[in-house]
Amino acid sequence: MAGATREWNRFDARERLFRIGSVVVAVAVVVGSWEWLDISLQYVATAPTHLSDLFGRMFPPDWGYLPNAVGPLAETVQIAVVGTIGAVLMAAPVAYITAENTTPNRATYALGKLIVTTSRSVHTIVWALLFVVMFGPGALAGTVATAVRSIGFLAKLLGEEIEEIDFGQVEGVRATGASPAQLLVYGIVPQIKPALVGLSVYRWDINVRAATILGFVGAGGIGVQLFEAINSFAWRTVSALLVAILGVVLVSEGVSAYARRKVR
Repeated sequence: MAGATREWNRFDARERLFRIGSVVVAVAVVVGSWEWLDISLQYVATAPTHLSDLFGRMFPPDWGYLPNAVGPLAETVQIAVVGTIGAVLMAAPVAYITAENTTPNRATYALGKLIVTTSRSVHTIVWALLFVVMFGPGALAGTVATAVRSIGFLAKLLGEEIEEIDFGQVEGVRATGASPAQLLVYGIVPQIKPALVGLSVYRWDINVRAATILGFVGAGGIGVQLFEAINSFAWRTVSALLVAILGVVLVSEGVSAYARRKVR
């Protein structure tokens, strides 16, 4: 009809059909996963009772055990520190070959992506299990596992930062006759330095948390004492250790936040 107003719709018929189909598929996947896992709600109903019973056995914490945890807690922080430093040193060249504007060729680019993907796709605990077999139980296995797991995280984000740099500055340094190493030091590093420091501190903060459970597989740190206390049902000791771990994590979070503010 002439003069009739047309109704505006944000999506056309095809887009609406696609969105509705996506929701139906998502619901079907959730329902199918629930049925496949055979999750019973009876455990959910009894969870509050079991949780309150566990808290009752954990209170009050065994504060007298905490002096024994000072050494393992320090070892946990040291695993995170040394592991992060090692990761930064190893991730820097990987980030360089992963960035499309600095990688020498497609083969090195593919190699960098492979290293990043391999590092990020394997959990820290799995890396720790592998290195415990290689180096034996102790902090060395935990440190190497922390470093290897962190390479992919740092290399991926640093590579993206390198891709965003102003390459005009790099060309200006090259015009002075600088060597490839000088191009890196004077043309690239100054532009990514804030990101490098911020990401390193952030990853250290993550590694402090991760290092607290590496002892469950024999990779050193406070996790060894925590695992032994859980196995012996010493719940008051467990609660004291959890409070100590919480304190270390809170301190690391504060240090991380302070450092990130300083490099902005």
